[in-house]
Amino acid sequence: MTEQQVYAIGNCIVSPLGYTSDQTFNSIVNGTSMLSLHKGTFDLPEPFFASLFDRENLDKEFNCECRYTTVEQAAILAAARAIRQAGIDPSQDNVLFVISSTKGNINNAAHGLQDMTPYVWHTANRIAGYFGNRNMPVTVSLACTSGIVAQIAAMRALKYGGIGASGNRQTYRYAVVVGAEELSKFIVSGFQSFRALSTEHCMPFDANRKGLNLGESAAAIVYTIGTDIPKGSLVMKSGAIRNDANHISAPSRTAEGLLRAIQALGAEKDRISFINAHGTATQYNDDMESVAIERAGWSSIPVNSLKGYLGHTLGAAGVVETILSYNSIKKGIILPCKGTVTPGTVGKINPCMELTAQTDSSRNCFVKLISGFGGSNAAALFEVL
Repeated sequence: MTEQQVYAIGNCIVSPLGYTSDQTFNSIVNGTSMLSLHKGTFDLPEPFFASLFDRENLDKEFNCECRYTTVEQAAILAAARAIRQAGIDPSQDNVLFVISSTKGNINNAAHGLQDMTPYVWHTANRIAGYFGNRNMPVTVSLACTSGIVAQIAAMRALKYGGIGASGNRQTYRYAVVVGAEELSKFIVSGFQSFRALSTEHCMPFDANRKGLNLGESAAAIVYTIGTDIPKGSLVMKSGAIRNDANHISAPSRTAEGLLRAIQALGAEKDRISFINAHGTATQYNDDMESVAIERAGWSSIPVNSLKGYLGHTLGAAGVVETILSYNSIKKGIILPCKGTVTPGTVGKINPCMELTAQTDSSRNCFVKLISGFGGSNAAALFEVL
């Protein structure tokens, strides 16, 4: 009997580079970045480099008189387009929404909006509720690993079920994974407080990197499960979450947590086209990832970071970068690390410095790595049929 596998049937990225996956991907292929220096934004005294939505354009694109925040608009827009591509009815009980965000509507707390609570679960309810879905959405807020953890949660729900709208055991046919993040004074000032931000364009894995750039985005992937998988589909083969409990904000110097997540994937090295790393361009994150990659014996595999195009989109990053990596495999290319000039990390890795053609059709897999505060680490293995 053929084993059932979890695969994607729809996706969409809503970002400052475009309001579809193709628009965003093509902009990146052309080397476009929306990162720029912002002065006085969010009433912050210090400037910061980031990629932000044009709020007015997003309002027009969303085109709804209902009251939704920026993060909700972007999330709903991405989900609606992914759902339309998938051709499913999102209101059905066999559909589960999995929402990934580190801060959701935290901005509401600053504005004192009584009917718009800042809690991420409330944001998740509003997003799923827009589509008339009665199931309680799964809310994932595990620092920057959230976007991959959400996809792992979706895979498990499709394989093993969960608790449905009736309160009874429910099997799911579809899972709509949505990652979304809106920046605010609270978020930016938090990163500024421990000097993690660069006031210049970020330089992932560069010897002279000075810190990360933040970004806003939303993305959605509709997953289903079955055996009759169309050619060209994105298949989620495996995923692993490991916490090394190293520090509240600093990654492990030995990369033990991320290494164990990598080892749990069961990936065949000769099938991997590239590793899409977290690559935040902070000193410690990039060194930690390089150590994990070298310890795993993957130093020769091309590595890229996409933070130089959209910035670090926090809870959306894992979903956004999965879609971009999927499109890379389909197009037979490996995207470069924008902003990287002179690679320099503790561990030996192979950063992709320019747009590269992938000529070996047997390397139809990619690995997505991601890490976050509190010692959280996650990895996922994807195959494109």
